[in-house]
Amino acid sequence: MMNDTDCTAFLQWALPQLELRWPGYRKVRRQVCKRLRRRMSDIGVADFASYRSRLVADPAEWQVLDECCHITISRFFRDRGVFEALRRRVLPDIAARAGREQRTARIWSAGCAAGEEAYTLKILWDLEVAMLCPGAALSIVATDVDEAMLARAREGCFKPTSLHELPPHLVEQAFERAGPLFCVRPVHREGIEFLYQDLRSQAPAALFDLILCRYVAFTYFAPPLQRQILDRLVDRLVPGGYLAIGTHERLPERATLIPLAGAPQIFKKAR
Repeated sequence: MMNDTDCTAFLQWALPQLELRWPGYRKVRRQVCKRLRRRMSDIGVADFASYRSRLVADPAEWQVLDECCHITISRFFRDRGVFEALRRRVLPDIAARAGREQRTARIWSAGCAAGEEAYTLKILWDLEVAMLCPGAALSIVATDVDEAMLARAREGCFKPTSLHELPPHLVEQAFERAGPLFCVRPVHREGIEFLYQDLRSQAPAALFDLILCRYVAFTYFAPPLQRQILDRLVDRLVPGGYLAIGTHERLPERATLIPLAGAPQIFKKAR
């Protein structure tokens, strides 16, 4: 019988970049192991040792394994405290600076899943920030490695459970009903580009005023890979730009970013 201990040992061999020791990964690991057992059953592999041999013999199977490890948990306004700090302090600061410099503000949502984070930012910008800074333009690049999630993001329609943390007045103003789903109004889709990119090795070429990297690199990746990704993120920030991470995440040691007072999950790059 293939138990979770066997699965964990296999994952440590196959994907050493994962931080399997993190307590919060236990539930996700169970889901990954369930997917792997289903895949092994589909291809007639009896145990993890045999699946390891399959990977060695068939390089294409590595992509299937990688896809089995993508577990998505995403919703609008996830981590209310972080988004309150973004809406009241960070986004207005970015808009004012972009206005002074006569340019479009730029945001990168890394590991965007079905797009809830990117749409949340655009809705806040359109309905609140733009009122404070008339004419302020925003461009958002949202990246992920899951093509199915990216397709859902481009559709922009969500179940009610995805919106229960979003303030009700924003739901009313920013969405229109389509049967059981809530669809983002077209005006709040403008300026968002959803791209396939692997955060482990890729990043958009542009510089950004704000990067959100939450519940991906600093949750699931081992420390050496975390440090590599953090360096890449910092390189993509403009001087004075911001990085937001998840509530339960911590940056690797020796991080050079400055925590934002009163918002410990948001960091600022020195000018």
